[in-house]
Amino acid sequence: MREALLGGKTFRSLSEQKLSPREERFERARMTSGFILAPAIAIIFALIPLDLTYQQHMLAAVLLGVIVLWITEPVPIPIGGLLGVGVVVVLGIVPAADAVGPFGSSTIFTFIGAFILAQAMLQHGIAQRLALTVLSLPGVGKSVYRVIIAFGLITCVLSAFVSNTATVAMLMPTALGILAVIAELLQSRGIVKPDFDPLRLRVGAALLLMLAYGASVGGLLTPVGSPPNLIGRGLIEEATGEKISFGQWMAVALPICVAMFIVLAVVLLLLNKPEIRKIEGVEEYVKKELAELGPVSRAEKNTLFAFGLTVLLWLLPAFAALFAGTDSAIYEFLDSRLDEGIVAVIGASLLFILPVDWKRREPTLTWSQAAKIDWGTIILFGCGIIFGSLLADTGLAETIGTGFADTLGVTSMLTITIVSVILAILISETTSNTAAAAVIVPIVIPLCQAAGIDPFVPAMAATFAASFGFMLPVSTPQNAIVYGTGAVPITKMIRTGFTFDIAGAILIIVLAPVMISVVGLGQ
Repeated sequence: MREALLGGKTFRSLSEQKLSPREERFERARMTSGFILAPAIAIIFALIPLDLTYQQHMLAAVLLGVIVLWITEPVPIPIGGLLGVGVVVVLGIVPAADAVGPFGSSTIFTFIGAFILAQAMLQHGIAQRLALTVLSLPGVGKSVYRVIIAFGLITCVLSAFVSNTATVAMLMPTALGILAVIAELLQSRGIVKPDFDPLRLRVGAALLLMLAYGASVGGLLTPVGSPPNLIGRGLIEEATGEKISFGQWMAVALPICVAMFIVLAVVLLLLNKPEIRKIEGVEEYVKKELAELGPVSRAEKNTLFAFGLTVLLWLLPAFAALFAGTDSAIYEFLDSRLDEGIVAVIGASLLFILPVDWKRREPTLTWSQAAKIDWGTIILFGCGIIFGSLLADTGLAETIGTGFADTLGVTSMLTITIVSVILAILISETTSNTAAAAVIVPIVIPLCQAAGIDPFVPAMAATFAASFGFMLPVSTPQNAIVYGTGAVPITKMIRTGFTFDIAGAILIIVLAPVMISVVGLGQ
């Protein structure tokens, strides 16, 4: 599991996945359809006579083909984006320099730096140590409900800065170990039959679904918590020209995340009520596992220092704005110097400077380890920024927005927000949440602009909703991980996920406008 986790294989081919025969048939059919549908739809649309300029018409055709590639995945999603960029240049829509220019966005460097820092945290086992430390707190290990909620909190915090998938995979062994202790306790007390199936315990479903869903919730908290966040933020900034700082994003997302976590705990424990409340043996198991980790290593200390310094520098402009105001000299100085992308790569660079063994010149992280970060997501994000820029530069964004506004008759912010959230959730249930953000947000922004509405609320709401997808194993990688244990029946995942999809959508629709207004974005 550890090798698979640290191998950087986010976008895997069919041959690299372990699927049931039914799942494999579905995936093969989906991918095969993409080879046919993507070029066919693009060519047919390009041949339809429309009242558009050549650049707008061809760009729309290319985008339709790329969206089909992203949904059906006949090729890895990042390659689908790169193919689209290449076709844009070959068709003469824009020169090559103009097409790839947005790839130099500072946010690309935010991605790279954050991914390298996260890689170091995973490489040196900081996630397991944090989880075991929290679970060893007095009283936590005595209650099943506390253990489940504690696991959720740990997952939320970690996934705000580390890949959601990686967080779940790293905590999975600890969760399964605790589940084994609980199962043995249930058997010894005669609460279950002697020949019971430990993979069908309600407590197991609750614990593992808390891991998967908690990661999705925590990923909303920061811009680097989930790829859809950076994609959505980049597209919003490109369209509006207004910057969304690290602190502003957290200020908007924090109340939403807290409310969603509370709802998640209630939904999970009501629909998957554990067979037992009080437990013994978990505290001993946690202490034993923590002891086996030994004292905090030099590599862990170095990683935590680099990570803590990076987060501090990310938040310094927000603190300055809070205490001195946005008109103060200190805020203007920090905001102009502490660019998030630059801070991220400086923080990541510390991992190659701080030594673990000075005599051997061994750094905290080697380049061969750092090179395993998720380059595919970085490429996909760059392609998303490119298409967002092309939509604006060619005027296609305004045309799309006007067309949608006239066709749907959508004129209010609330209506657009509701439609955006629902579409984002539906797409994220059937394809990657990264692709969901890349597809929905570029449509939402021009729709708002055509209707004369500030795009911040609908676009950010759609960005948050793109990280959803709680119903199916294919919705998110973390769902697939917990489903793969066999301890979460598909019926329980669908029932729990559907309920949480609805509750989460309502929370986003209600809270996002309030928090965006409080923070002062788009005003």
